[in-house]
Amino acid sequence: MAQASPPTIFDRRLLRRRLSRALRFGPETFLLEQVALDMGERLSIIKRPFERALDLGSPTPDVAAVLAARRPQLLVRAAPVAEAMGSGDWLGLVADEEALPFAPESFDLIVSGLALQHVNDLPGALAQIRRALRPDGLFMACLVGGQSLTELRAALAAAEEEIRDGVSPRVSPFVDLRDLGGLLQRAGFTLPVTDVDTVTVRYDHLFALAHDLRAMGATNALTLRDPRGLSRTVLLRAAEIYAERFSDSDGRVRATFDLVWLSGWAPHESQQKPLQPGSAKMRLADALKAPEQKFDD
Repeated sequence: MAQASPPTIFDRRLLRRRLSRALRFGPETFLLEQVALDMGERLSIIKRPFERALDLGSPTPDVAAVLAARRPQLLVRAAPVAEAMGSGDWLGLVADEEALPFAPESFDLIVSGLALQHVNDLPGALAQIRRALRPDGLFMACLVGGQSLTELRAALAAAEEEIRDGVSPRVSPFVDLRDLGGLLQRAGFTLPVTDVDTVTVRYDHLFALAHDLRAMGATNALTLRDPRGLSRTVLLRAAEIYAERFSDSDGRVRATFDLVWLSGWAPHESQQKPLQPGSAKMRLADALKAPEQKFDD
């Protein structure tokens, strides 16, 4: 039986056009700058060299610059669009995160900053990343996920329901942190780790948030988006609801971004293995220095 294709959630060509436009007219990069800084700190804990490194899909060169500081023998930047390439001590190419043009075991470090939240087949993308890693190679990525933009989603849905008597998808669905560990294991990674950093950004109003999203190339690119777009009436009402429900005492509104981190290693015989069931050398009661409790059947 043929395997079913993953659903086409995002119009990826539209996403690339919007990112190109944002980069040409001046991108908003505060989230990417934070991700690059955190990426550097996380990698600094790992006291080993990575000779061949790849920055996969990050929309700006900030993450690649962090890798360049580690001075790998080979650094490749696979940018989503030509305008994102930047200049630095790396080899560059335009590549699709869903169709990696690399041979198996090409890199011993692959990182990605704020790109993988917009792939249609995340399990497939992770499997390709795993194949592109050498044994004992590291994958580390950050993507927008969790409860990101929950305030915007709620305000738009309430306004559209009130005015149009129906709701259309306006904000991208985001992967849940609880699912990512399983996806990493399914793709063949060992020692998977996931965590989330929640960033709350405050704006004067909804339209200031919308401006930043356009400057990130991150506005609605769902394949099932309403072709009518949002009317001025719905937008104005959404801004009112946003201010009513999600403002602070000074009148400014909040926008939540959950930055979900994930990492895993390509399998290698040197890695720590979990103990087999029944192989423990000490009883739990002895370890806890507590009397053993026995229970009748």
